[in-house]
Amino acid sequence: MLRTSTSSTILSEIVRTNETCHLYSDACVALCKEMNLKVVDLWHAMQKREDWMTACFTDGLHLSEEGSNIVVEEILKVVKEADWEPCLHWKALPTEFAEDSPYDLVSSGGDATVNPSEWTIHRKIPWD
Repeated sequence: MLRTSTSSTILSEIVRTNETCHLYSDACVALCKEMNLKVVDLWHAMQKREDWMTACFTDGLHLSEEGSNIVVEEILKVVKEADWEPCLHWKALPTEFAEDSPYDLVSSGGDATVNPSEWTIHRKIPWD
């Protein structure tokens, strides 16, 4: 259970359990499919782990590093598989400021600037 219950003097008691989150998630996924929309199904992705509650969340609400990694993986999976025009995969997007600029990094020799717009930075999760 994510949280046993919360109550408010303004709102009726709200009970959040893993079972109700599952129902809500399935309803959202079904609606997206019905509307022919791409969907990021985080509930099922996180539930693949036995220890999802402690591995994916720091306090039952906020994502841990592992939870954040799962979110990134699932979003990238949908973005890569989607047949959208224009493609939203980061490698397919045009570079907004590709031209050289005096505000770019200065090269080690000090005589030119270095445009970092095409750099591929090391990431724990490959984006390609």
